[in-house]
Amino acid sequence: MPELPKKKVGIVACSGEELAEGTVTRLAALQVLEQLRPGDTVTICLPLFLAGGEGDRAFARFYPTVAIDGCDKRCAARATEMYSGKPAASVVVTELVSKAGIGQPAGLRRLNDAGLRAVDTTSARVAEIVDSLLERRWNRRTGVFTDDSSTQAEVQASAGASCSCNAGIPVQTVEVQGQEVKLVGLPLIFQQLHEAGRRAEESISGDLLETVKIYNPIPTDAEADYARALLREYAAYCADLGACS
Repeated sequence: MPELPKKKVGIVACSGEELAEGTVTRLAALQVLEQLRPGDTVTICLPLFLAGGEGDRAFARFYPTVAIDGCDKRCAARATEMYSGKPAASVVVTELVSKAGIGQPAGLRRLNDAGLRAVDTTSARVAEIVDSLLERRWNRRTGVFTDDSSTQAEVQASAGASCSCNAGIPVQTVEVQGQEVKLVGLPLIFQQLHEAGRRAEESISGDLLETVKIYNPIPTDAEADYARALLREYAAYCADLGACS
């Protein structure tokens, strides 16, 4: 498997604007991204994700995501599962509000007091999920992670919300059955095969295909075509480096 950039958690929030809970999801996501866990999370833009944003979809295939939805329609969770895979966790504002008994959020541009409390409750829950996904433990007394080796300078440098499209996951376009297909992680896979001294020959096709399938949906009836295309692209990669052929 390819060696990926530092593991982070993607936060995808509902984009509904007709309900106050939709405003809660976006404000809660920003609170996690900018204040609570800025170094461990990136934002996934739901409209761009739905429109085919490859950077966002690639991130969601590689790394865990947390979907924050305003209501039980779970639009963010369903979209993530449809295009990249089931999110690692799903948070629904209406459920949290009901459980916490904090009242009904109201207001679209300006939330009422219940809405503001819902933001804090939601963001705190998401932060807990992020810590669990990253297997980190927060010490409430000292205000730091018990297993965090990062320096304060590194934490400050990572402060501020970042986008999943800048997460460093490479995507390569390959022609299969006369159509261009984008495959995430392929440059990393080629790089590691090359460093391992694997030659661009027929015997590598199976391993190459199986590795690519970990991160990309490959139609069963097209596997042979994908295998040939991948071998062709790997041969070209090796040729550019003057090796492996």
